[in-house]
Amino acid sequence: MSDGHEIVDYGQRGLVFVLPTSGALAERAVIAFTSAANEAVLGRGAAYFALSGGSTPKAMGQLLASDKYLRTIPWRGIDFFWSDERWVPVESEESNAGVALRTSLERAPVPKEKIHSYDTTADDPQIAAAEMEAKIRYLLPEDEFPPRFDLIFLGMGDDGHTASLFPGTSAIQEDKKLVVAHHVPKLNADRLTFTPPLINAARQVVFLVSGSVKSHMLKNVLEGDYEPDLYPAQIVRPVNGRLIWLVDADAAADLYRNPDATNG
Repeated sequence: MSDGHEIVDYGQRGLVFVLPTSGALAERAVIAFTSAANEAVLGRGAAYFALSGGSTPKAMGQLLASDKYLRTIPWRGIDFFWSDERWVPVESEESNAGVALRTSLERAPVPKEKIHSYDTTADDPQIAAAEMEAKIRYLLPEDEFPPRFDLIFLGMGDDGHTASLFPGTSAIQEDKKLVVAHHVPKLNADRLTFTPPLINAARQVVFLVSGSVKSHMLKNVLEGDYEPDLYPAQIVRPVNGRLIWLVDADAAADLYRNPDATNG
């Protein structure tokens, strides 16, 4: 195809688009963003998106705010959330929301009331998580439960975590709450995160994965046994939506590209 990507269908584990470079991956992510935004705003009157942290989402954001794409997106019709967040001030370079604001959203014509970052100034992460869940329940259409985001972007760590669902943590198996705060022993840090019920209710979930350091784990997640406590990214299986993986060639290097070899 024109952007040189390869498509592999892994069934329940998602449709994988292999892009030649991380730059091509970011461009393809922008296309996914723009398409979903226009479809939701034109078709349903509003769009509800959740963004993620990481270098590829940052590159995507910079492209979105460039002159090439800025006018193609119905910014005023989109409500922005984040699938997870660190317990740091928004001014921090570690803040997912803060980075997105500074690299893209502050350049785009997005009303401030449509940007919904976690309140990391709250007295306790549990309070911030409960407030975010209440906001999601209030703002997203109430005729569907769990609430349905139009698009959720996710990353994947080299340990298989996604959002802030880390291996061996109870948040992976959370089936009641939509948003939780929890302590991640591996990082000795508190994290805020969407839970599987909320992620899997989305109309579309898009993973963005780049770099050779992720290649072995991507193989495990897509082609290995189903072990979500060990590989949390496997827990993402939208109930009535699309699951897309946008990966660069380096991240895809270890894949067999044989979906028939997967199980579960």
